[in-house]
Amino acid sequence: MKKLMLGNEAVARGAYEAGVSVVSSYPGTPSTEITENIVKYDDIYVEWAPNEKVAAEVAIGASIAGARSMSCMKHVGLNVMADPVFTVSYTGVNGGLVLCVADDQGMHSSQNEQDSRHYAKASKILMLEPSDSGECKDFTKKAYELSEQYDTPVFLRLSTRVSHSQSLVEEEERADIPLKDYEKNPQKYVMMPANAIKRHVDVENRIAALKEMAENTELNRVEKNGAKIGVIAGGIAYMYAKEALGDNVDYLKLGVVYPLPEKKIKDFAAQYDKVYVIEELDPVIEDFCKSIGIDVIGKEVFTLLGEYTPAMIKKAVLDIDAPEFDTIDENVPVRPPVMCAGCPHRGTFYVLKKLGLVVSGDIGCYTLGAAAPLQSVDTTICMGASVSAAHGMAKARGAEFNKKLVSVIGDSTFMHSGITGLVDIVYNKGNNTVIILDNSITGMTGHQDNPTTGYTIRKEETKQVNLIALCKSIGIENVVVADPFDVKNFEKVVKEEVEREAPSVIIAQRPCALLPNMRKQYSGHCEINDKCKKCKMCMKLGCPAISVDGDTVRIDTTQCNGCGLCTQVCPFGAIDRKEK
Repeated sequence: MKKLMLGNEAVARGAYEAGVSVVSSYPGTPSTEITENIVKYDDIYVEWAPNEKVAAEVAIGASIAGARSMSCMKHVGLNVMADPVFTVSYTGVNGGLVLCVADDQGMHSSQNEQDSRHYAKASKILMLEPSDSGECKDFTKKAYELSEQYDTPVFLRLSTRVSHSQSLVEEEERADIPLKDYEKNPQKYVMMPANAIKRHVDVENRIAALKEMAENTELNRVEKNGAKIGVIAGGIAYMYAKEALGDNVDYLKLGVVYPLPEKKIKDFAAQYDKVYVIEELDPVIEDFCKSIGIDVIGKEVFTLLGEYTPAMIKKAVLDIDAPEFDTIDENVPVRPPVMCAGCPHRGTFYVLKKLGLVVSGDIGCYTLGAAAPLQSVDTTICMGASVSAAHGMAKARGAEFNKKLVSVIGDSTFMHSGITGLVDIVYNKGNNTVIILDNSITGMTGHQDNPTTGYTIRKEETKQVNLIALCKSIGIENVVVADPFDVKNFEKVVKEEVEREAPSVIIAQRPCALLPNMRKQYSGHCEINDKCKKCKMCMKLGCPAISVDGDTVRIDTTQCNGCGLCTQVCPFGAIDRKEK
């Protein structure tokens, strides 16, 4: 049966059909839905791990034990995962091991635009790249065959557009893949130097074999149209090229993007006066072509930045102008990202802005605290960096600066990589104040559970990490729980803790407004009454439900959920909360 699937859903289907037994991931857009769709298959053990490094190690352990396993992450998650990944390249596998990494060309939800193909080359791990949902499923299954055939982990590289677009996928039966035997083999799996030196020889021999495979596999194919121009492309760039150029060019479609097939590329390029390499982000294929003496056209006509479009490609290759998109003759208002109405983080950032504090920020919904009008967040680097970076700032600038400095980090992000930063503060005698934004869920990536929620990915009850006990156990003596929607008290707590001559943690505790139980609690709406002095203090909250029409403040009741934060900041009592 054929059905429309997202690319991520198709990868999940491929894992199911390939007989995968164990999947461990950490959510990160655009990869999250792979693991969320795998949960639908009861035959597979699935979990959210605290971070990508742990997820990779779980999958590696399952592979060594004989199971086909998978771990999924976004491109920056691969940075976190890199340590075990580089070593599993040396150990190889027992059961097949696939690592799905989704790049985010255009940075739709990411702090950088790195190209994961560099990781394949650096770690000497085979990388496949599908172009649509059908290939997502097929390449996933093929990846497990190649993993076990060549004793290698395999990267499956996706992109935002492949992950989140739909095309037809043919569903097939699940393969019956028994666990492989487990045998004690320290020479293969214990990577102390004496063993690792020998395994490096195996890695280089494996790469040589994979290069030969890349020359002959059906994953790399030539498409002839009798044209005079050749195009080398893979992934989503291949789909854009097909749409833009049609039969006007011939194609070498690369499904194996590391290692690249040298002879196949040379044979293809020799047939054309002009050969274009079309690839988003870095010139990985282009540089390879030039290194083997092929004169190709690449980044001199294509950008290193962001996503490509068919119109861009048509202009660069055929010199034909095409509209990027249809336009309408209307002024459409700009809609910047904004925290939701009722978001618990809004109270926190309102107070931090009011107090004029330096805020070391982190990765999550709360990164929007950097946007107007709250404009509180000073730095955002990577998961967990808010805690460690603030420690560095305080050590650099001294005690007085530290009294104007706080870190903000979500509960899930704290579990991911904030704990070690807090340990560093205690161990090295820092006095920082860390605010854990406990909204009872992993909000930014779509409400995934985490170790602080008390539920697994399958909504099974489990042990819930006690943030208070955790912080105290590593030496934080001053832990305060405060509701960021109790503005006066929250402000008082923050003032006290930044002045304290000891490290402290404030747990800003209020559930995400989009959780089902909060939707029931926020059942009303707020209204402006006749006491309004048009001072516009309520506008400083940046709530999407509050706007100004001329000189009049209005609350859109279709957006307002009656959280009541605005009633606390209005100095004239001009806002009433109404029950539905």
